[in-house]
Amino acid sequence: MDTIEEQLLAYNARDLERFIAAYSPDVVIEDGEDNVLLKGHDQIRKWYGDLFEASPQLHCRILNRLRIGKYVVDEEETTGRKGSPTPMHAVVVYRVESDKIVHMRFLM
Repeated sequence: MDTIEEQLLAYNARDLERFIAAYSPDVVIEDGEDNVLLKGHDQIRKWYGDLFEASPQLHCRILNRLRIGKYVVDEEETTGRKGSPTPMHAVVVYRVESDKIVHMRFLM
């Protein structure tokens, strides 16, 4: 299965181990200003584990997807996040190498 689609399905199922499996062990997740938000599986496990536990209605919907070589750009709408009564809108740029996400950038 496609790596990006697999991590989306795992996210929506709040299946933490399946979600982490889509990422390289040394993945870097940054915001739009080059600030590192998370690095590696341990930080992903902690942050997303807490998010999944606190947000049982969490759901991400892809509004648009663009693929260019090893890059995937998703325009996303996320609902059900604890503390966020309105849908969150973001663009996420993924770089995939050897069927793992090695870099992710959130633009919000």
